[in-house]
Amino acid sequence: MPEPAQPLFVEGAGRAEGDGESAVLMPCLVAVDVVPDGRRMRVKVRGELDYGGQPLRRDLDEALHRSDSGIDLDLTALEFCDCSGLNVLLGLRQRALGQGKTVAIRGSSPAVERLLDVTGTRDLFAQPGPDDQATAPTDPRDARPQRETEQDLRTEVIQLRRAIRTRPTIDLARGMLVVSFGLSPEAAWNVLVNTSQNTNTKVHRLARDLIGTIHGGRLPEAVQKQLAAEVAKARRSTSSP
Repeated sequence: MPEPAQPLFVEGAGRAEGDGESAVLMPCLVAVDVVPDGRRMRVKVRGELDYGGQPLRRDLDEALHRSDSGIDLDLTALEFCDCSGLNVLLGLRQRALGQGKTVAIRGSSPAVERLLDVTGTRDLFAQPGPDDQATAPTDPRDARPQRETEQDLRTEVIQLRRAIRTRPTIDLARGMLVVSFGLSPEAAWNVLVNTSQNTNTKVHRLARDLIGTIHGGRLPEAVQKQLAAEVAKARRSTSSP
């Protein structure tokens, strides 16, 4: 008999990196519902997933441990997700592979769709095949699929490291937009993403160049115009009734 849905609320606060009393508390605005689904666990994530969502890892790891073959994520109710949130999901997938399991995104909100497209990580969360296992082949004739699997793993590690490395830069640039123009964190993220897409500039490079303006650097004229247009659009949207 299937187990009932188990809401695992990640409320309160997550503690940012730091020592003792000097650590800064970050609000955690996400909650998850976990439902067994055959050999897998179906996990619905709701709210806003950013750096404050680090405590979510404990609940995701518990769901992964309870599953036989992995986790199916429903992210349709995730209103906001930034690079910090993506790192939580990438880390979960890495740990799942280490256990011979998979993590698949079965549905996602527009905010998640945009993030997956910009970071090129959508394929890492593709739905598993019929055996939904990340096991190594034993038949010598399966050598080619095994090589492809190893290449996928190497690609994933590279993307994970890149995401971790660029996250502080992107978060700092987003913070600059929040402070400078009075935008919400979500609006500032949208400004970065839309400017990136419309100028064909990687988000992490745009963030790096934006931070460089503090020390006298200048953005290319086309990027300046697009950034200004996106900021103006975001502010109009915020002031609209």
